[in-house]
Amino acid sequence: MSSETPSTPPTDAAGNPKVDGSELIRFDGVTKRFGDNTVLDNLEFSVASGKHVTLIGPSGSGKTTILRLLMTLLTPDEGTIMVDGEYLTHEERGGKLVRAGEKHTREVRKKIGMVFQQFNLFPNMKVLRNITEAPVHVLGMSKDEADERARGLLELVGLTEHVDKYPSQLSGGQQQRVAIARALAMRPQVLLLDEVTSALDPELVAGVLDVLRDIAHSTDITMLCVTHEMSFARDISDEVLMFNEGRVIESGSPEKMFNNPDHERTREFLSAVL
Repeated sequence: MSSETPSTPPTDAAGNPKVDGSELIRFDGVTKRFGDNTVLDNLEFSVASGKHVTLIGPSGSGKTTILRLLMTLLTPDEGTIMVDGEYLTHEERGGKLVRAGEKHTREVRKKIGMVFQQFNLFPNMKVLRNITEAPVHVLGMSKDEADERARGLLELVGLTEHVDKYPSQLSGGQQQRVAIARALAMRPQVLLLDEVTSALDPELVAGVLDVLRDIAHSTDITMLCVTHEMSFARDISDEVLMFNEGRVIESGSPEKMFNNPDHERTREFLSAVL
């Protein structure tokens, strides 16, 4: 499916594009450096539509960099990234692959939603408008349609009674649930989750993870997740990728990765965090 397809894709109960198991994300030879530090080293991996893939590994192994590249907050030094069959930061011109213009990148990036460690809500907007603002102004959705979708998403994340509150009137866990609803409101094909509970007080973590479990089990949305919550990774993942020094050193099902990993580095890491 390309951005030029004239018909609207069918959606699931949550309003997200349906999936067919085809390749949705591909990193091909991606290298990212910060000065002399190579954070991603000729990275090759892909994610199929509808799958929930979790990235694990020690801090500094490149996991969050992958998500930031997909959001185009960073650009690769080498290699290419494809989303739903289209280049993200490149485009073809005159038979050659060149750096993409902002318009092309913006269109492809619409297929991606992200929930950050920090909630990043607009403090001067009430909960409902925090969720409807981007669908109206970026997707061109009518205000009525955006309101209806936002209220449905607030029900999904258990916050219907907080629709008219400002972010400062909510707990950290509630703010993060609003941020999840806001990301889903854009009808992304893939939802990126970057350590979404790391900024929360411990007693608020379970509620946010329960919401994400519900989304994982009740919708078709593709998920790419970075987390140190191993029980959560075990519950929601179709595949777990172990990163070390900018490369995938092992991958497999949660049962395989958590119960009988092949790589010694994976066993060392899991013994430290489980």
